Amino acid sequence: MARTPFVPRQRGFTLVELVMVIVILGIVGGMVAVFMRAPIEAYFDSGRRAALTDVADTAVRRMSRDLRKALPNSIRTSTVNGSDTCLEFIPTRTGARYREQDRVAADGKGLNFAAADSAFNMLGRNADWSADQQIRTNDLIAIYNLGITGATTYNGDNVARVSNMAADTSSGTEETTITLAAAKQFPLESGNRRFHVIPVEENVVAYVCTGGTLRRLATPGLTTGTAPLFTNSATSYCGSPAQLGSAPVIANDLSACAFTYNGSDLQRNGLVQISLGITRDGETVSLFHQVNVNNTP
Repeated sequence: MARTPFVPRQRGFTLVELVMVIVILGIVGGMVAVFMRAPIEAYFDSGRRAALTDVADTAVRRMSRDLRKALPNSIRTSTVNGSDTCLEFIPTRTGARYREQDRVAADGKGLNFAAADSAFNMLGRNADWSADQQIRTNDLIAIYNLGITGATTYNGDNVARVSNMAADTSSGTEETTITLAAAKQFPLESGNRRFHVIPVEENVVAYVCTGGTLRRLATPGLTTGTAPLFTNSATSYCGSPAQLGSAPVIANDLSACAFTYNGSDLQRNGLVQISLGITRDGETVSLFHQVNVNNTP
């Protein structure tokens, strides 16, 4: 007689057991979440602070690079448009030395400070410099800017427009003849026979904190006529609200902004202090930066 094979009886979970497992898992998950929440929030907070710090650091480094190229004694701060904080200065492209005396009497190669002069020789060949350092037509030549009455570029006292550059090898030494758009008598001679070159594309640069943004406003120079852009030292180039609205944004979400310049009491160096505060999503990052600038004219 054949025997029926034994088949084990299959059993499953009851609904009550499933509900209990779900409840227990929920309790365990809630306990784990309590311990995990703080590290996760700290991670996102750190990432947000790092992003804000990077924005502020990039802004002050950009300003530092610009300020180190500023014409000596041209940095100044002001408040414009009621509450906007402004830091403005005259940038330079390069600098060189001028010939002090004529090679031959009355040959016009040296720069004359006793009377108006329309041309002089620069020591070195302009064409040998890199393209971004070369002197160009309509650039401005500034000599011995002291930032005081009678010797300030903002008033046009010691600045003249370039109309032409030409290599001069007649003496066997490599020099460049710089011709000015109009004869100019510079008020003071540089002790080191130095001059600075102000680029025509940016005669003045201003950083302005306005409406929670930091903007960079560049004022181009004139390309027609013989006079330079600068005519009055009281003129501010920080821009009207309409001009600032189209200026490039360097940083957003500003909650604090302050510029301080200490240079009027120093002989050869100045110090620019930049303080920025940026707030985003309830997080605030404050950054303080100092820039040393060379005021040797």
